[in-house]
Amino acid sequence: QVQLLESGGGLVQAGGSLRLSCQGSGSIFTINDMAWYRQAPGKQRELVALITRGGGTNYADSVKGRATISRDNGEMTVSLEMNNLKPDDTAVYYCYAHIFSLLKWADYWGQGTQVTVSS
Repeated sequence: QVQLLESGGGLVQAGGSLRLSCQGSGSIFTINDMAWYRQAPGKQRELVALITRGGGTNYADSVKGRATISRDNGEMTVSLEMNNLKPDDTAVYYCYAHIFSLLKWADYWGQGTQVTVSS
């Protein structure tokens, strides 16, 4: 019954900014790591940014200085703010969370949201 729902994707011009959000719902007891991944056509899915339950963060080299990941444990949300967007940022972005639900830990993924950056 656990679901992750992304929002905020769309078309943006190079140099612009975008904010992606993801909200968990369902029988969630605890959420540990939350992260954003992305996958461009013909490429493997890659980690963009990760945030631990306590707020520690890690970023891919390609987005360092341009992205900020944050979370609200009460709302069960994770957000990714990106600025100075580049055409290479074009990809489907996926929300990820490691969640304890129904007496077990498991990985959960959102369905993905398209981000397209035009030159």
